[in-house]
Amino acid sequence: MLKRIRVEDVRLGMFIHGFAGSWLDHPFWRNRFLLDDPEDLRRIRASAVREVWIDVAQGADVADDAVVTAEAPDAAEVESPAAVAAPRPADLAPTPHDVELQRAHRLLHSARDAVASMFRDARMGRAIDRQVMQAVAADIADSVTRNGGALISLARLKTADDYTYLHSVAVCALMVALARQLGLPDEQARAAGFAGLLHDVGKMDIPLEILNKPGKLTDDEFAIVREHPRRGWQRLRDAGITDDVALDVCLHHHERMDGKGYPDGLAGEAITLVARMGAVCDVYDAITSNRPHKAGWDPAESLKRMASWQGHFDTRVFQAFVRSLGIYPTGSLVLLSNGRLAVVTEQSPDSLLKPVVKTVLSTRSGERVVPERIDLSAPGCRITIVQREDPAQWKIPDLDEIWSGIPGLGRA
Repeated sequence: MLKRIRVEDVRLGMFIHGFAGSWLDHPFWRNRFLLDDPEDLRRIRASAVREVWIDVAQGADVADDAVVTAEAPDAAEVESPAAVAAPRPADLAPTPHDVELQRAHRLLHSARDAVASMFRDARMGRAIDRQVMQAVAADIADSVTRNGGALISLARLKTADDYTYLHSVAVCALMVALARQLGLPDEQARAAGFAGLLHDVGKMDIPLEILNKPGKLTDDEFAIVREHPRRGWQRLRDAGITDDVALDVCLHHHERMDGKGYPDGLAGEAITLVARMGAVCDVYDAITSNRPHKAGWDPAESLKRMASWQGHFDTRVFQAFVRSLGIYPTGSLVLLSNGRLAVVTEQSPDSLLKPVVKTVLSTRSGERVVPERIDLSAPGCRITIVQREDPAQWKIPDLDEIWSGIPGLGRA
């Protein structure tokens, strides 16, 4: 028997089956666990959640004076997200880039914590909570739907310590954007996002000293890393996740079109479309991110290098991926025809070559300038992009702050 009760009536010894609210409203990445820690009880009562489902067959029942707001004979009655979480209208209306950046910034922090907790708990033998991960993926997909570039551009800015967790979040968002660019239906785009969120769960079985090693891996260490797709696939199955898309992307996101990938050495059409999508999204986020063993590359430079890797990616998928990000992805540093350096702040719907930028420095005087927003695709605008620039050569410490408008972003 499952009962929905107020958080005021929750007590130690109860088995929590679900939270009646968004995953963003409570401090736990998992829905189901035995409540045996007083600190967890305090966190539940202090959260925005006002009701929880408990399973009296696995834990303590309510007190005689407690208020039971709903009952269900078994888990199937409250299994859907709509039953566990309070219904909320879909928030999918297009949002200005600067507004969605602020929302995406908060979502990224919560999603990172959820994925980090999933990894930590899984290392301790706890199963992946499918419902929570589906909710996380759904909110990421909603953000991408409202504004395609906001969360994706922010997710690139991760520290080496955050990489393992935010990489999963970033790939989720990239997969949704790519699916939409390819014209896939909404249901398939969201399935691709869920797969992206879980694609690297096998890395939780890699020893941390290898996963976070700052130097080059030995052959033996790399052999261990290459096991993570199969280990992740098994973990998903063990968690009761039978979704074909998630299982496929988890197992095959390191396959290559020329057959030189792993773990199965698949080639060409033997690799499914969604796994080919996963390969592109996984590599792009990896090479643009700061990791323990290397600093991330500039986003525009990364696309240029990926385009030169013969046999690695599906050409059609990669071209769609570039269209989803832009030739000059948000955060790219460029030289303008007026002699000023500028950073790309958002994409133009009218031209891949004419994004919106903010000026940062005059190359003629070598001095910083007051940032000026320029829509290069605006009628009458004669300013054009001359070339990409390497941010490392110009040493502009607040570059990420300038394009995002978020104070302190990108700084150590």
